[in-house]
Amino acid sequence: MEVVVTQDILKANDSIAEQNLAAFDEAGVYTVNVLGSPGSGKTTLLEKLAEKLNNRVKAAVIEGDLATSKDAERIEKLGWPTIQINTGGGCHLEANMVSSAMKNLPLDTSNLLFIENVGNLVCTASHKLGERLRIVVLSATEGDDKVSKYPPMFQKTNALIMNKADLLPYTDFDVDRMEEDARRLNPDVEIFKVSARTGEGIAEVADWLVAKRETWFASR
Repeated sequence: MEVVVTQDILKANDSIAEQNLAAFDEAGVYTVNVLGSPGSGKTTLLEKLAEKLNNRVKAAVIEGDLATSKDAERIEKLGWPTIQINTGGGCHLEANMVSSAMKNLPLDTSNLLFIENVGNLVCTASHKLGERLRIVVLSATEGDDKVSKYPPMFQKTNALIMNKADLLPYTDFDVDRMEEDARRLNPDVEIFKVSARTGEGIAEVADWLVAKRETWFASR
């Protein structure tokens, strides 16, 4: 009997992710992995970011979901080239899926790629896709305890975007406790408080993304 351990599977995934990263770098495309629970507001965040980014970057999107192309259809309306990946029940995107999808993206005319991962706070944390940056969207309606309950996700992210700030008065979400837990796990994490519905805080996230891309591009 051959036993395949998880570590071997992750090692194979990471190898493909490194190849993806090299391809994105060669094309001059800065890649952002967008993570978070189902319903946290990942797609709505991208829609709002488009309003602030369209005149500053040339973005493309890979949309990950178990089934349907509903999110991809929303993103295509922004004018961003979009590829849908349906995992057929898989709880996360894998590097080989991104490798296949990138062949159908216009990388020669793009300089920023968002990969919206499947809604999940567990296995998406361990699978690299070839990204330069990770952001996690955490909504006020999920509860402030998610950071401490799912540490691998928040240890490995560059930014924590607390979404649905407009609903804070109607929840028991403790922003201070969330920030304390996040910085305990990840002292360098950037934290943004936003409302993708009203647009609160979106400009700051857009400015940060543009600055991160420009810094990376200048250092190549």
